[in-house]
Amino acid sequence: MWLSNSSVGRKFIMAITGAVLVLFLTFHCLMNAVAIAWPAAYNSVCLFLGANWYALIASAGLAAFIVVHIIYAVMLTLQNRRARGHERYAVSHRPKSVEWSSQNMLVLGIVILAFLVVHMIQFWAKMQLVEILGEHTKIPAAAGTLFLQEAFQQPWTLIVYCIGFIALWFHLNHGIWSMFQSVGWDSTVWIPRLKKIGAWWCSIVVVLFIAEAIVFTVNANRHFYLNDPELREQYKDMVVPEYEDDFGPAAVQALSSASYDDYVQMVKGQYQQMQNPQAASYFGDKYEGMINFLQHQVDFIDYLESYPAVDEEAVAPSTGVAAPSTQK
Repeated sequence: MWLSNSSVGRKFIMAITGAVLVLFLTFHCLMNAVAIAWPAAYNSVCLFLGANWYALIASAGLAAFIVVHIIYAVMLTLQNRRARGHERYAVSHRPKSVEWSSQNMLVLGIVILAFLVVHMIQFWAKMQLVEILGEHTKIPAAAGTLFLQEAFQQPWTLIVYCIGFIALWFHLNHGIWSMFQSVGWDSTVWIPRLKKIGAWWCSIVVVLFIAEAIVFTVNANRHFYLNDPELREQYKDMVVPEYEDDFGPAAVQALSSASYDDYVQMVKGQYQQMQNPQAASYFGDKYEGMINFLQHQVDFIDYLESYPAVDEEAVAPSTGVAAPSTQK
């Protein structure tokens, strides 16, 4: 089959899979922007993209494109090494400005792959994968902002992400225009234009990615994602439906209508009452499941309240602009 056996076919597959991944990167960059401008909406998107059938199909498709892109990249690299010695991923009329990236596409790809593995461990494995496996963890799977907190409060995360984004820039700066060349768009008029368009696009996306990572780091180290009142209400709404199995719909209704602070008092009060030895005999076989569930909820509340609240007059979390004073 020419798609897998010929050099032209392999480059065509690389171009098509690369185009899909470029579109996904654009979507991901915009989704990160939502996390900055409206964190609660970001969590709603995370809920929508959970373990639902459409999200699973999209995730499987994206994974397939990534795997195929990697396999064909290795095949092309080995083919070029055999044919041209040390030259890799060679294309005709290659300008000096992209010569280094074009000769090191596989190395850049490996760096990006390593970065992708770290990113998936920090987010996908704790969100969608947890839902797929049906596991219950301390943090609700749809609470994307809390996973931003967990990831970017680590001092090494920003460094690793910046390295990954820089490698991504070099990879895309060559890959975008050569993608069009691989599918036959080799016009002497359009290739220079496509190089400029590709350079501008990947520069804008990568700069935005780096800026977003910096904002996430600032917000995480100021514990904004733990203390923001709107987000706390949203976290409460995520976990309250889980009460129905052990405590019934009336408990869900009462907790849903309560404010976050009242919810905390109600859950901790219920947990203290369940410590009474008489509770075990009263609830019988259901007691162990109920007390374990409440312990899990109390641990989650303690996690949210593990750091002091954000000062209203401190730097505004999403933009880095000083929040207006409430004093007159």
